[in-house]
Amino acid sequence: MNHPGKCRNLHGHSVKASISIAQQQLNDQGMVCDFSEIRDCVEAYIDLNLDHNFLLHKDDPIIPVLTANKERFLALDEHPTAEVLSKMIYQHLKQSGFSVSQVVLWETASAHACYREN
Repeated sequence: MNHPGKCRNLHGHSVKASISIAQQQLNDQGMVCDFSEIRDCVEAYIDLNLDHNFLLHKDDPIIPVLTANKERFLALDEHPTAEVLSKMIYQHLKQSGFSVSQVVLWETASAHACYREN
Protein backbone atom coordinates (compact mmCIF):
# COMPACT_ATOMS: atom_id res chain seq x y z
CA MET A 1 0.00 0.00 0.00
CA ASN A 2 1.28 3.47 -0.97
CA HIS A 3 4.27 1.95 -2.81
CA PRO A 4 5.03 3.95 -5.97
CA GLY A 5 5.86 0.87 -8.09
CA LYS A 6 4.03 -2.20 -9.31
CA CYS A 7 4.33 -3.85 -5.88
CA ARG A 8 1.54 -1.53 -4.77
CA ASN A 9 -0.88 -3.97 -6.41
CA LEU A 10 -2.04 -7.10 -4.62
CA HIS A 11 0.46 -9.83 -5.36
CA GLY A 12 2.06 -12.84 -3.78
CA HIS A 13 5.47 -14.34 -3.25
CA SER A 14 6.95 -17.74 -2.65
CA VAL A 15 9.89 -17.07 -0.41
CA LYS A 16 12.87 -19.02 0.81
CA ALA A 17 14.05 -18.50 4.39
CA SER A 18 17.52 -18.81 5.82
CA ILE A 19 17.63 -19.00 9.61
CA SER A 20 20.79 -18.72 11.69
CA ILE A 21 20.90 -19.97 15.26
CA ALA A 22 23.91 -19.22 17.47
CA GLN A 23 25.02 -20.47 20.88
CA GLN A 24 28.22 -20.28 22.87
CA GLN A 25 28.24 -24.04 23.51
CA LEU A 26 27.10 -27.12 21.64
CA ASN A 27 24.68 -29.60 23.16
CA ASP A 28 25.66 -33.15 24.13
CA GLN A 29 25.16 -34.22 20.50
CA GLY A 30 27.60 -31.60 19.21
CA MET A 31 24.91 -29.32 17.79
CA VAL A 32 23.44 -25.92 18.53
CA CYS A 33 20.06 -27.58 18.01
CA ASP A 34 18.47 -30.12 15.70
CA PHE A 35 17.52 -28.58 12.35
CA SER A 36 14.19 -30.41 12.45
CA GLU A 37 13.23 -28.50 15.63
CA ILE A 38 13.78 -25.18 13.83
CA ARG A 39 11.94 -26.41 10.72
CA ASP A 40 8.96 -27.70 12.71
CA CYS A 41 8.67 -24.43 14.65
CA VAL A 42 8.90 -22.23 11.56
CA GLU A 43 6.63 -24.40 9.42
CA ALA A 44 3.91 -24.38 12.08
CA TYR A 45 4.13 -20.58 12.35
CA ILE A 46 4.08 -20.08 8.58
CA ASP A 47 1.18 -22.51 8.07
CA LEU A 48 -0.88 -20.82 10.78
CA ASN A 49 -0.16 -17.19 9.92
CA LEU A 50 1.37 -16.63 6.50
CA ASP A 51 0.76 -19.42 3.98
CA HIS A 52 -2.21 -18.90 1.64
CA ASN A 53 -3.10 -15.70 3.45
CA PHE A 54 -3.52 -12.07 2.42
CA LEU A 55 -0.92 -10.08 4.35
CA LEU A 56 -2.04 -6.49 4.49
CA HIS A 57 -1.37 -3.25 6.28
CA LYS A 58 -4.11 -2.65 8.88
CA ASP A 59 -5.30 0.42 6.96
CA ASP A 60 -5.66 -1.32 3.59
CA PRO A 61 -9.03 -0.40 2.04
CA ILE A 62 -9.66 -3.96 0.83
CA ILE A 63 -10.04 -5.32 4.39
CA PRO A 64 -13.82 -4.65 4.63
CA VAL A 65 -14.37 -6.52 1.34
CA LEU A 66 -12.31 -9.49 2.54
CA THR A 67 -14.13 -9.49 5.88
CA ALA A 68 -17.55 -9.36 4.20
CA ASN A 69 -16.59 -12.32 2.00
CA LYS A 70 -15.05 -14.31 4.86
CA GLU A 71 -11.66 -14.34 3.16
CA ARG A 72 -8.53 -15.10 5.17
CA PHE A 73 -6.18 -12.19 5.84
CA LEU A 74 -3.69 -10.94 8.39
CA ALA A 75 -3.72 -7.20 9.11
CA LEU A 76 -0.31 -5.94 10.22
CA ASP A 77 0.71 -2.71 11.93
CA GLU A 78 3.51 -2.44 9.36
CA HIS A 79 3.55 -2.98 5.60
CA PRO A 80 4.04 -6.69 4.82
CA THR A 81 7.52 -6.36 3.34
CA ALA A 82 10.17 -9.07 3.29
CA GLU A 83 11.89 -7.11 6.05
CA VAL A 84 8.79 -7.18 8.25
CA LEU A 85 8.13 -10.87 7.57
CA SER A 86 11.71 -11.81 8.43
CA LYS A 87 11.30 -9.84 11.68
CA MET A 88 8.06 -11.68 12.47
CA ILE A 89 9.69 -15.08 11.96
CA TYR A 90 12.73 -13.99 14.00
CA GLN A 91 10.52 -12.88 16.89
CA HIS A 92 8.51 -16.10 16.79
CA LEU A 93 11.68 -18.20 16.94
CA LYS A 94 13.05 -16.10 19.79
CA GLN A 95 9.78 -16.41 21.74
CA SER A 96 9.90 -20.17 21.10
CA GLY A 97 13.24 -20.40 22.89
CA PHE A 98 15.66 -20.52 19.97
CA SER A 99 18.83 -18.43 20.13
CA VAL A 100 18.18 -17.01 16.67
CA SER A 101 20.79 -14.61 15.32
CA GLN A 102 19.17 -13.69 11.99
CA VAL A 103 16.43 -14.53 9.52
CA VAL A 104 16.87 -13.88 5.81
CA LEU A 105 13.93 -14.04 3.38
CA TRP A 106 14.62 -14.44 -0.32
CA GLU A 107 11.79 -13.12 -2.56
CA THR A 108 13.74 -13.95 -5.71
CA ALA A 109 17.16 -15.39 -6.50
CA SER A 110 18.60 -11.87 -6.33
CA ALA A 111 16.40 -10.05 -3.78
CA HIS A 112 16.47 -10.72 -0.05
CA ALA A 113 15.94 -9.01 3.28
CA CYS A 114 17.58 -9.81 6.60
CA TYR A 115 16.45 -9.14 10.16
CA ARG A 116 18.71 -9.39 13.19
CA GLU A 117 18.87 -7.65 16.53
CA ASN A 118 21.98 -6.08 18.04
